[in-house]
Amino acid sequence: MENSEKSRSNFIRDIIDKDLLEGKNNGKVHTRFPPEPNGHLHIGHAKAILVNYTIAKDYNGKFNLRFDDTNPVKEDEEYVNAIINDIKWLGADWEERLFYASDYFEQMYEYAIQLIKIGKAFIDSQSAEEIRANRGTITSPGIDSPFRNRSIEENLNLFESMKNGEFEDGSHVLRAKIDMTSPNMLMRDPLMYRIRHTSHHRTGDKWCIYPIYDWAHGLEDSIEGITHSLCSLEFQAHRPLYDWFLIQLGIHKPQQIEFARLNLNYTVMSKRKLLELVEENYVNGWDDPRLPTLSGLRRRGFTPEAIQNFIEKVGVAKAHSIIDYALLEHSIREVLNKTAPRVMSVLNPLKVVITNYPDDQVEELDAVNNPEDPSAGTRKVPFSKELYIEREDFMEDPPKKFFRLGPGREVRFRYAYFITCNEVIKDSNGEVKELHCTYDPASKGGKSPDGRKVKATLHWLSAEHAIDAEVRLYDRLITVPDTNNLEEGKTFKDYINPDSLTILHNCKLEAHLAKAEAGFRCQFERLGYFCVDPDSTPQKPVFNRTVTLRDTWARMQKK
Repeated sequence: MENSEKSRSNFIRDIIDKDLLEGKNNGKVHTRFPPEPNGHLHIGHAKAILVNYTIAKDYNGKFNLRFDDTNPVKEDEEYVNAIINDIKWLGADWEERLFYASDYFEQMYEYAIQLIKIGKAFIDSQSAEEIRANRGTITSPGIDSPFRNRSIEENLNLFESMKNGEFEDGSHVLRAKIDMTSPNMLMRDPLMYRIRHTSHHRTGDKWCIYPIYDWAHGLEDSIEGITHSLCSLEFQAHRPLYDWFLIQLGIHKPQQIEFARLNLNYTVMSKRKLLELVEENYVNGWDDPRLPTLSGLRRRGFTPEAIQNFIEKVGVAKAHSIIDYALLEHSIREVLNKTAPRVMSVLNPLKVVITNYPDDQVEELDAVNNPEDPSAGTRKVPFSKELYIEREDFMEDPPKKFFRLGPGREVRFRYAYFITCNEVIKDSNGEVKELHCTYDPASKGGKSPDGRKVKATLHWLSAEHAIDAEVRLYDRLITVPDTNNLEEGKTFKDYINPDSLTILHNCKLEAHLAKAEAGFRCQFERLGYFCVDPDSTPQKPVFNRTVTLRDTWARMQKK
């Protein structure tokens, strides 16, 4: 990831520039990315990661990775490892600064005691339902807990008993004592700790009380010396509480700055919804290439550079917007057009027999590996009497604007010869099974010595030398652009695209692709960009379509 120059200006950088000019934070910039290990990261998290990381790098600052592991019920070590792998792949480097909220559980507990001692926190013994009912509404104030005025000594004793495991889940909570009439409902004596007799993936059974996110988050930032706590807009209402805790404790207070999260159309960007898709088997795991997860995008063939470029194009703003999925696809096309080698493949093969070609002859023809990169050179492709072409490249009764192969028509075979279709062979059901054609030996390389023109160039493969493969074609997961505005009574799962995955068997590929390793990306000429799937083996290669050569979805929507 390049950081030699500052990325384009945005309001966050303007704030940091002003801070540095005024000498705040001793001229330091220190950011962090604090994921909860309760799912895989998605493209929205990539924006948060890259905003925090690039700002730290551009200002010669520091960037932390910190797992906000305060809820053991939903967290798992598998998610921790997946998140680490995703962020490394994306290109953000936290160096040696990998932290966990659980690193600070003891210190958070001491800070909670400090708030109790100054009369700013109390143990509430109401049920969760009573607390919720007494919280009030946006238009009506909340009601003080009947336990709000417990003595400091009683609160300290109860809190210690909570810590020691003497109470059942839900019997007590620790709450901040702020203002039950505040117009900001988050300031109405928010919860700080709850009892959960659940084993933690790092601390085991040492703790049975766990800090609430709003209590823990600011403490984590403060302890680590974060200068600018960059987060998405939904945390704007949380900022007064973030500041209140740190001010009461008299400790370092980072500046929280909110920016618009990334919303992408034709998909879902909620970990809860993504988890539903995974657990209910609508998709094949968190790394399903139809998902906007980083592991899914990686498996589909996206590169870190493409995602970085996409996030840069989206920019940093203060207002929510929905980004067109086509922009993400455009970003990967830009990268792969320059870097992906070209190969020939036939996804729906139709046999072609060149009747005037010698039976046992095989020619090695030169094919360009990447016209955008002259240094990529050429490769040899075999040409023989029996070939495969795409079935859609032939029509027995072609319409006026169909310029590909048909009876009596001549086309160019890429890198090879001019070919004319003379006879159509059908099976007993009347289906076309084979074409008998002739070639012009003088047109080798696809040029005619007499200057005659053809209107179509087709890709092909030698039948004898091609290998079989499985090809998976992916499309939009959701059929509507915005799952937040649906028909009444409908959920996002009612709009899952039944054609989001099409699996093709017995596709034909160039033989060298049998050795391609998982993650290898290439362009199937005329068909799109493809990537080798982890399921692939030399005996059964499997390729995923990353993206079509053009935005076919936009054309389909217009129709």
